[in-house]
Amino acid sequence: MHVIATAGHVDHGKSTLVRALTGMEPDRYEEERRRGMTIDLGFAWTTLPTGDVVAFVDVPGHERFVPTMLAGVGPVPAVMLVVAADEGWMPQTAEHVAALDALGVVHGLLAVTRSDLADPAPVAADVLARLAGTSLAALPAVPVSGRTGQGLNDLADALSHLVRGLPAPDAYAPVRLWVDRSFTIRGAGTVVTGTLTAGTVQTGDLLTLVAGGVEQGQVRVRGLQSLGAPASRVTAVARIALNLRGVEREQVARGDVLSTPGTVDVSGVVDARLVPSEPTDGDRRMPLRGVLHIGSAAVGVRVRPLATPHARLTLDRPLPMIAGDVALLRDPGAHRIVASATVVDTRPPPLLRRGAARDRAAELARLEAEGPAYAAAVLRERGVLHRSWLRSTGSNTPERVLAAGEWLVDPDAVERWRSRLVEAVAAAPTAAGAEPGVPLAAARAMLEVPHEAVVVAVATAPLAVRNGRVIDTRLTPDLPAPLAAAVSALANDLADEPFAAPVAARLAELGLGRRELAAAERAGVIVRLSDGVVLLAGTVERARSALAALPQPFTTSQARQALGTSRRVAVPLLELLDRRRVTRRLPDDRRTVVAPPPQT
Repeated sequence: MHVIATAGHVDHGKSTLVRALTGMEPDRYEEERRRGMTIDLGFAWTTLPTGDVVAFVDVPGHERFVPTMLAGVGPVPAVMLVVAADEGWMPQTAEHVAALDALGVVHGLLAVTRSDLADPAPVAADVLARLAGTSLAALPAVPVSGRTGQGLNDLADALSHLVRGLPAPDAYAPVRLWVDRSFTIRGAGTVVTGTLTAGTVQTGDLLTLVAGGVEQGQVRVRGLQSLGAPASRVTAVARIALNLRGVEREQVARGDVLSTPGTVDVSGVVDARLVPSEPTDGDRRMPLRGVLHIGSAAVGVRVRPLATPHARLTLDRPLPMIAGDVALLRDPGAHRIVASATVVDTRPPPLLRRGAARDRAAELARLEAEGPAYAAAVLRERGVLHRSWLRSTGSNTPERVLAAGEWLVDPDAVERWRSRLVEAVAAAPTAAGAEPGVPLAAARAMLEVPHEAVVVAVATAPLAVRNGRVIDTRLTPDLPAPLAAAVSALANDLADEPFAAPVAARLAELGLGRRELAAAERAGVIVRLSDGVVLLAGTVERARSALAALPQPFTTSQARQALGTSRRVAVPLLELLDRRRVTRRLPDDRRTVVAPPPQT
């Protein structure tokens, strides 16, 4: 399926043309049909002679309904610009084109309607001249009449050519569906519709609902429709309707979002690059208040310039955004699109000191200029980054990195910090009765890292984490020398693959029989998951960190892959985590990590 939005001045025949192409009535309300103009979004679809299925989002052309128009075109990848042959370029044509240009829409065609009433050639030439220099330059122009049917076959051919040239969507991308309608069906419950631009949705999916600027939790897709027919699975690009379980009709409205859990930031403050639609000198200055349009949402916004071209946008209501989103800044009082706003960072730092705005603009410019290399550079500078920082800036995970739950650690920093830990543990008090090693909290403070998960990741052999303390397995005082040597050899085996529990033959080779394993377990240096399945102490903390990084909830197979181990180890380890309330097993046998959230 392909989705195309209409655009153009009021009463230029957009709905008439869609009706002629599809045989469907896009206007949903009696008031629309009585007044002869669209006041809300309409939807219709058809199969072209080539077999391509095209769904149309029919938008209103009246100036009073520009926000509705922007809600329709925001998520749609292509446009059919409609201009009447007997009227030509009009004010809302200009505003619609300005919006499409600011959004960077490059795929479309020009339909010159009412060609039975006037010569379409002069209007087509004038419109194409006005489009020169915009993202819609050099559109193919098709004269047509929705009333008589003249040119409809040519328009169908042009549409076929258009959709064949659209870029292929990413079927495996996270879902982010901007809701443009919500209603209730008797016996079914809440239904929402929207344009799926990337990813795949299927019945039974759990999606995060962001409504009214607040993350409302997860809702389940109870049923799914596309083009009026039931479906079990729909892949982008598509118009879809979702029957939701776990949400009332009053809880979801236009501008709300359904997304793959953990993939968007609900942010009320973002840093963005602004590209003015017109020169901002003299009377055309960038307003400090406006309306931000993104997806199907429209929200009031305050603009704080940083240094050209960057600005900080403070929204009246938080929205679920990701780095790279393109939004529109509109001045409703002046009836004009002011600028496009490309989101650079969805979690910007506060501006607290003199010169902070200028320095922040320099950071944003560097982020955009260096692209993927920027994250690696920042990681080297800071030593550790939270995964949410990557998401907020749209950065890729650096190639050389150690994962510590939600934290990413620079390998060079790991070596420095491990050396400091070894020294600190060696210098720790060893008086009779004293606990060996250094408490995790003290180790975190000493290394000046943001979370104890980072300490756990750093504390690899010969270090280990036992009973909330960092110890040196070579210095453990309460093991006989032969057993301490055997445990140290086990630690070396597990240094690179901490969850690859040795087989029984290897344990026997190390001299770790039942009696030795029981003694090592009493001393707290190993964890026995089941008979013959042995890991080092600290495994629970490492597993929690690794599993917390997965999309929640996760399957046993996903956990096994994240831990880099086999089912022989993964199953009893997960059962141990359940017993210790690190994870919670759900009725469908998936699990979720219930450990406390990271400290910042």
